[in-house]
Amino acid sequence: MEKIHTPFRYDYVGSFLRPEKLKSARADFEAGKITREELTAIENEAILDLVAKQKAAGYHVITDGEFRRATWHLDFMWGFEGVGHSPTKTGLPFHGEAAMIDDTYLTGKLQLAGEHPFVEHFRFVKALEEDGVIAKQTIPAPAQMLEQFIMPFALPNTRKFYADNDELVADVGRCYAEVIRQLYDAGCRNLQLDDCSWGMLVDERAPMFFGTDEAGLEQVKDLLVTANNAAIASAPEGMTVNTHVCRGNFHSTYASSGAYDRVAATLFARENVNAYYLEFDDERSGGFEPLAAVSGEKMVVLGLVTTKSPKLEDKETLIRRIHEAAKYVPLDRLCLSPQCGFASCEIGNKLTEEEQWAKLALVREVAETVWGK
Repeated sequence: MEKIHTPFRYDYVGSFLRPEKLKSARADFEAGKITREELTAIENEAILDLVAKQKAAGYHVITDGEFRRATWHLDFMWGFEGVGHSPTKTGLPFHGEAAMIDDTYLTGKLQLAGEHPFVEHFRFVKALEEDGVIAKQTIPAPAQMLEQFIMPFALPNTRKFYADNDELVADVGRCYAEVIRQLYDAGCRNLQLDDCSWGMLVDERAPMFFGTDEAGLEQVKDLLVTANNAAIASAPEGMTVNTHVCRGNFHSTYASSGAYDRVAATLFARENVNAYYLEFDDERSGGFEPLAAVSGEKMVVLGLVTTKSPKLEDKETLIRRIHEAAKYVPLDRLCLSPQCGFASCEIGNKLTEEEQWAKLALVREVAETVWGK
């Protein structure tokens, strides 16, 4: 099993629509109607069912669908000392809708006390591996964690505990190195760093988002890639580290727009991942030309199939687009996936579970047509 690693020719990002029973159970837990143990039992049941469906769909990778999380990124941060959270009053401004997820902020210096909760989450999925099927663990990238605490609205609070960004980067790096070692010791050999920070940087409003000018954005890029590369460097030999770059995914809405041109020279040329899972599902993502900056032998997973709509893409169009991308990255270094997860937050995107699996069936069908079975 340890010789099999992501990405695969047909793949997916990681999150799945939560079953209604799971949504109800989490609401009951929050209301104090059921215990943590009762919620965990329902989560276990839902994950077992999900993994069985992932295997039945013919996929070579399994995840827990992020079923134990409220959000794809914040729950991970809550696993550290020095991080607090509370219900939001205004929400994040997504296109046409506010994402009502908890405000998350520093309450002290970052540190990891004992084992991170995600490690036990991974063990549960690891036990479900079988020949030709491996488990991967998704966590937010270090850059995403930094962004959470250095955006203009967060920085005044952050400066109560960190005099400068270098000190914060050092603590984030140390915490990530500890979590990565814990995951490795639990048997994790496939790690995915999910990252919206680059999606914010490609947007024309990036100077406003980060409270700086174009020259300042270059410094931000250097900061983020340095943080990510430090985490990647801490991974033990034999662990594959990939990244997924996102422009926001909440209830079929998005947070930012823009082609990869503005970050290609940093993200694609300098970040030391094994593979990039990239959004290319609509005009907001721009063309494939920036892929020419992908360095070395790194893989690119083309997110051509949207999770934001139930409408199935045209198979021939997908095949044509894959070959268009192959003008910039050789075909044997390309793969196919949906552009993002199906439920980055508990609310999920606007499609049914049946439509979710139809999307994944299409991804597999197209991949097998292009690269063979």
